[in-house]
Amino acid sequence: MATLKRQILVTLISLLSFFGKGFCDKNSLVEKQVKISDELTLHYAEQGAPDGEPVILLHGYSDSWHSYELVMPLLPESLHVYAVSMRGHGNSSRPAGSYHPDVMADDIADLMKNLGINKAAIVGHSLGATVAQSFATRYLDKITAIVLIGGFAHYNKKTIYDFKAAVDLLTDPIEPAFVSEFQKSTLYRSIPKAFFKTVVSESMKVPVAVWKSVVSTMLGCNYLDALQKISIPTLLIWGNRDVFASIEDQQLLQRAIKSSKLSIFKNVGHGVHWEDPGKFSKEIRAFLSQNLSEN
Repeated sequence: MATLKRQILVTLISLLSFFGKGFCDKNSLVEKQVKISDELTLHYAEQGAPDGEPVILLHGYSDSWHSYELVMPLLPESLHVYAVSMRGHGNSSRPAGSYHPDVMADDIADLMKNLGINKAAIVGHSLGATVAQSFATRYLDKITAIVLIGGFAHYNKKTIYDFKAAVDLLTDPIEPAFVSEFQKSTLYRSIPKAFFKTVVSESMKVPVAVWKSVVSTMLGCNYLDALQKISIPTLLIWGNRDVFASIEDQQLLQRAIKSSKLSIFKNVGHGVHWEDPGKFSKEIRAFLSQNLSEN
């Protein structure tokens, strides 16, 4: 009993220490950019204490760092957060060449090197979750924890092939109606109108060539075998109304990644962090506070 009480006390102390600096406000967020190469500059939003635990947020297909706009004010200052717009997205460069998740993972490794980040927790949604999987299998020494939101175990499914067929028909300039309908299809619950407008606006920035390249390269992605070799603390977050990533995806990922746990949000779609940012931020705060304080 005494041992149990000591363990509880230690946990409470670590939580108080982790959250002791309070929460961030919108005024603490700063938009920046970093030059990766002559062809690539990445745009990102940064907030939190300079000495806080580094956390890198990766968005989904056609999105940008704004994907985490509802979540970032709910994160503690003790987390030094970098929400990145990946290549081809948002205000980041749109270089010629590959948009494979492995290439995007390399970009994140280069960003960390340029910003002096030795290790970080990687949080990825949808496409960002695939990039996070790639990163974990190739830069294991740079990760403290992983959060996969609406993650895919693979893309070999009718839903994705049907979506690719629709994307293949797109031409520049992309039709706002297509973008709006696509983003609506990822949702089960309604989200703030102003935020949805931002989401559509950010997707409109992405050239059709990037829409096509990303979806084409995703089709062959499957990191399940490589993920079996890692044992980084991992949280899988999935909405049970998700029409893109399935429960089978989550089960395959959970079996592949040692020490992973699955959190299912009821009556939430593919955009978990958009539809329930409060519960989502609470989940990742608790997960990161436990796992980062133990490292």
